[in-house]
Amino acid sequence: MIVVQLFLEFALLSFVAFGGATALLPEMHRVVVENHHWLNDATFTHLYAIAQAAPGPNVLVVTLIGWEVAGLAGALAATLAMCLPMSVLIYLLIDRWESFAGKRWQKAISLGVSPLAIGLIFSGATLIAQAAQFGWAAWAVVAATVVANLLTKLHPLWFIAAGALLGLSGLI
Repeated sequence: MIVVQLFLEFALLSFVAFGGATALLPEMHRVVVENHHWLNDATFTHLYAIAQAAPGPNVLVVTLIGWEVAGLAGALAATLAMCLPMSVLIYLLIDRWESFAGKRWQKAISLGVSPLAIGLIFSGATLIAQAAQFGWAAWAVVAATVVANLLTKLHPLWFIAAGALLGLSGLI
């Protein structure tokens, strides 16, 4: 049954969701597009775009994938699978983790998770950019946005507005 498959696939993904659901985009893409052929590239990219445009947590993309694949039952199964297993594990282990505070291996794990999350998020962004078939102008906007974001204290909404205007004008 497809709902059970959705649940099992997303439950496994939940255990490596360092950086949130966005960090898992390449693996989600592999599972739902390449392995199971539940979605095509365009639909996957559109669902991600809708999830990012909507208010709420970034895990919304999982709900939309579940909905597209198996309706309401799929949406519930995918969302529950992404949130429940790791939440239960953390709940059961948090006291144990705190008892190891200051231990060298605990510090190493804590420090190692940040670069892992950044790498996973970057690979997700690359996947979406490739699926969107960026041209040179879009890549120039990405580069300019990164530089401007690093050098200024402008609110990110200004960058989003600039990108929207460039898109509306047909430049990208």
